[in-house]
Amino acid sequence: MKKTLYIFFSLILLYGCRQENKFCIEGNIKGADSCMLYLEHLTLGEGTVAIDSVRLKEDGTFCFKAEAKGNPEFYRLRIGGQGINLGIDSTETVRVTASLDSMSFGYSVEGSSTCDTIRLLCLKLASLERKARSISTDRNYTLQERDDMIGELVEQYKTEVKRDYIQNHYDAAYSYYACFQTLGNQLIFDPVLNKSDLTWLHAVANAWNEKYPGCQRTENLCNIIQECRRRQAKPREIVLNIDGEKVRELGIIDMTFPDINGQERELSSLRGNVVLLDFMAFSMDGSTERTLLLRELYNKYHERGLEIYQVSFDPSQHLWKQRCEALPWVSVYCEEGLESDMLRLYNVQYLPCYFLIDRNCDLQARQEDIPNLEEAIEKLL
Repeated sequence: MKKTLYIFFSLILLYGCRQENKFCIEGNIKGADSCMLYLEHLTLGEGTVAIDSVRLKEDGTFCFKAEAKGNPEFYRLRIGGQGINLGIDSTETVRVTASLDSMSFGYSVEGSSTCDTIRLLCLKLASLERKARSISTDRNYTLQERDDMIGELVEQYKTEVKRDYIQNHYDAAYSYYACFQTLGNQLIFDPVLNKSDLTWLHAVANAWNEKYPGCQRTENLCNIIQECRRRQAKPREIVLNIDGEKVRELGIIDMTFPDINGQERELSSLRGNVVLLDFMAFSMDGSTERTLLLRELYNKYHERGLEIYQVSFDPSQHLWKQRCEALPWVSVYCEEGLESDMLRLYNVQYLPCYFLIDRNCDLQARQEDIPNLEEAIEKLL
């Protein structure tokens, strides 16, 4: 009888464990007393979704549990602007130890080789960002020379990541993660413009399709491959041929386009600020450095009233979403692309092209009339 009851209760416990299909992230963050710690799911389609939070006590300990998916998913622990990226493979327990003052890059992780490898990738990317930022602000070189130097750094980075992380580990969560790392919100592995990058992304897609068939991230990879193949088979140049009348010197022609969340954003809603109206495409050469320079301007002048309204005319909406997700300014997408009336109304004959708008919503200058953008912004502020 006792043996029968033992087997019965063992089966109940086993069944209960199987039903609790959850993973656990626990640990300690020093110096974060009274801070809110968020566990966020980095989803496809819905962006970043907060799934749990806790106000840390003096000892900084925490424990989150959430439902495990049938394939690797990506999450982030965040306090304010600092975050720790994690890749969860299954119903595992991951332990994270960090200090608030160096949370993003000075943390350690136990219980998951995937999470530890993602940590190394983040450190490697941070090093690349520092080097690129140093080059982008070095006025001893021309714009083209700086762009070429950053390009060489990126190529070296890709070579090392392919060799040390992706090769022979195509089905790993960190290989997927590496394929979508960005520099200045531009994909480092750019399958749209680079056939070699497309080949590596294709290898990851094949491995994921074999190991995780039918899951959303596998389908995302396969869709990207198909779209890139179509575009590489028939490349589209960004060339404008416009005979329309020039926009008048004062006042603006208003426009409304959706941002990454689908919210309609009006240019005129920024009235009261100095606005840099930027017509551009992330798929163009030099966009990485240009984004870094815009970030520098935005960080310097935003608190004094500078806003950026950036309109993307990229042929690929997916590419735009990948590159604008973390931008702090207003980034919108024009679905009409190069056929948009806005390009004609503003007499835009090449991309990128920007305009400066004063606090009264009057157009003050366009790119070719601005010898020094920073000085022009200072005057309007």
